[in-house]
Amino acid sequence: MKYAKPALSIQGQIAKLKTRGLLFSDEKAAEHHLRYIGYYRLSAYALFFQNSGQPGKPFKPGATFERILEIYDFDRNLRLLALDAIERIEVALRGALSNEMGRNHGPHWFMEQRHFFPPPQFDHADFLAKLRGEFLLEPDNRGALKPRRPHQEVFINHYYAKYGEPDLPPSWMTCETLPLGRLSLVYRNLCSRPARQNMAASFGADESMLRGWLHTLNYVRNLCAHHSRLWNRKMVIKFTVAKQHRQLISTGDSAYAVLVVMHELLRHITPRAHWRERLLELITTHPAAPLNAMGFPANWQSEPFWNF
Repeated sequence: MKYAKPALSIQGQIAKLKTRGLLFSDEKAAEHHLRYIGYYRLSAYALFFQNSGQPGKPFKPGATFERILEIYDFDRNLRLLALDAIERIEVALRGALSNEMGRNHGPHWFMEQRHFFPPPQFDHADFLAKLRGEFLLEPDNRGALKPRRPHQEVFINHYYAKYGEPDLPPSWMTCETLPLGRLSLVYRNLCSRPARQNMAASFGADESMLRGWLHTLNYVRNLCAHHSRLWNRKMVIKFTVAKQHRQLISTGDSAYAVLVVMHELLRHITPRAHWRERLLELITTHPAAPLNAMGFPANWQSEPFWNF
């Protein structure tokens, strides 16, 4: 089937929405938002207010453009709040890896296959090859690996200006360059369960819980970094709910479940950050955002876990 839908002007987009039953209190303001946000992007939020099973997807009675816009704004701020939490978690994981493994196995522990599960579960050679590629290493005229041009991080350049061996910086430098996805991969493929457990304990979790949480949080980080909808999304990559959290969440695939995990981790990493208060403020100032679509239970604020 050939795609034959025409591109519409801003005014044409408003007319189309009106024929479907959407109400506007200020069409000039709507034109502005459609110009700078986009019809297609807002349509993902509009779906919540449409009867998708009916021909033409008409809007439910009373649906307004302004309410769609409020949910869009809520979701944008929710992503920023999530990224703030994930930044703190990512930094804490870098420190945990370097402290636990570096103290017990030396500064270049990550260069040794013996600390990881063997292939095919973890391809250690490929992991190191990618690191060397990211540090722009290539053989010089004596065969030693050196960066072909300066790295974006000053501390990496300082290492190569002073040292030639090993060809990768120590873990406390290397971990600072790894994104959450790679850090999560390293953590879950450490073959020492006691090492994984020691790190997880500092986050108030056991190692199986932390492995699942990090995998899901990396997925959420990618959603937020690419400005994708988080509000009512069902997570493709979900975690198994631990027994201690089953009274709070039933499945690990909702936005609410992700917020529970973030709050649980931040309670140990940075208990004075007021992240939970900012979450409540966001929810309070956006009453049009239906929390049930995010997986929030009706009595969520009364749970001692949140302690508002």
